[in-house]
This record gives sequence, C-alpha cells and structure tokens, in this order.
Amino acid sequence: MCATCPLKDRCTRSKTGRVFSVHAQYDLLKAARDQAATDPDWQAEYRRWRPPLERAISWLVAKGNRRVPYRDVIKNDTWLHNRAAALNLRRLINLGLTRTNGTWTIITAPA
Repeated sequence: MCATCPLKDRCTRSKTGRVFSVHAQYDLLKAARDQAATDPDWQAEYRRWRPPLERAISWLVAKGNRRVPYRDVIKNDTWLHNRAAALNLRRLINLGLTRTNGTWTIITAPA
C-alpha cells in the first residue's frame, strides 16, 4: 500500500510501510458523529443533559477529590457513595428541604 504512495517519504521512513488499524465499529461511530454534527434534535437533547451532568462531576471532584483517598476498593466505593450522598443532601437543602410535621418536604414557590 505504501510502496506506490507519492507521500510515503512524508508519512514514514519504514521500508515496509506504515500500519494502522481501524476500530471494528468505525462505521457505527462515524454515523453517530455525523448525527451529532447535523441532527438538531440530538443537539438539543445533548444540550439539555450535558450541563447538569458536567456540574455534578465538577462538584464530585471539587476541593481535592479528583483522586480517590484510599488504596482499598471497598473503602473507595464507600467514600464515593458518601460523597455523592453529601452532595445530593446539599443540593436538596439548597432547593429548600425542610422537616414539617415529621416529614421531609421541599418548599416550592407559591403559584
């Protein structure tokens, strides 16, 4: 393949040519990228979900939590679940979580 290519000198110095592999699902991935680039419905759905997800990830890794603090998988799993629960609780409190008459409720704005 490379022996007859006029750009071989720019591409590689190997005498046997250059070897590259194509992903087994290349056609499917290309179709998905093309849809993402051209389909307005796909783009609207992506815009709808990307900001909250990115925000949640940024909250999760904030303040030095980009790396897990323990060497043990079980301890890290417990730590991650506790961190996520704390962030969820903080979010609920910011939304107005209160205890009224023995039940938890979120205060909603009057209609």
